[in-house]
Amino acid sequence: MIENRVKKVMRAGDLAIGTYVTLSDPQVVEIIGLAGFDAAFIDMEHTTFDLSMVERMVLSAELVGITPIVRVPGNDPSLILRLLDLGTQGIIIPHVEGVEGARRAVEAVRYPPLGHRGAAGGTRAARFGTVSWDEHCEQSNREVLLSVMVEDARGIDDIEKIAALDGIDLVAVGPNDFSEYMGIRDPSDPRLKVRLKELAGQVRKIGKAKLAVTMDHASMPLTAQELLDLGVGYSHVAPSPAAVLLRSMRERVQNIHKAVGRS
Repeated sequence: MIENRVKKVMRAGDLAIGTYVTLSDPQVVEIIGLAGFDAAFIDMEHTTFDLSMVERMVLSAELVGITPIVRVPGNDPSLILRLLDLGTQGIIIPHVEGVEGARRAVEAVRYPPLGHRGAAGGTRAARFGTVSWDEHCEQSNREVLLSVMVEDARGIDDIEKIAALDGIDLVAVGPNDFSEYMGIRDPSDPRLKVRLKELAGQVRKIGKAKLAVTMDHASMPLTAQELLDLGVGYSHVAPSPAAVLLRSMRERVQNIHKAVGRS
């Protein structure tokens, strides 16, 4: 199995970064890699991506040497299994239902003894049977990244129990849903960062999983240094390539209109 670049960066004590894939084109993934990111965050929760599209995106990530991480729509073991078998190197579970939901995520993603991922020796992830089964299982349990998102009271109340589970690599705080959980829509409200710092301390106290928080998100803007101070191991970097493209194109049109006197 290919070494997981995100996990390699985190093992070195550095901050790994990825960015969003929400446009239905695998070339976006290649551009993300060529730009220097460590990961492509392929979002199946808020897009219409099917497995065929995701598979091509995974291949594109491998082509440029970055980690393909897929956020699934829910904690569905059958979908997770298919994604892992096609070669996905990271799984993000949204709205994890407390520690029990996190346990189910581990069960779906990890082979025994950590979990109960379904076994198939001829998959693309297993190099179509060209590596031994023991080697495939060991590499998968070591290299596949599992991130669970705590976005409401169930997950946040159980954050220490979740962070203590074997098989969990990241405990992620989604900025939009976290803000809604706090009942605060003003990104400058200091209570957001105060509560996030408390959660970061709880995860750090356990000393196993790392925290994942988005960088430069509109609903909770945080810099790279602020994330490092919180002990964050991995971050999605906002805005998405689609938003960057739109802003750039809009700016060019406005500059042209200004230059030629067009209102």
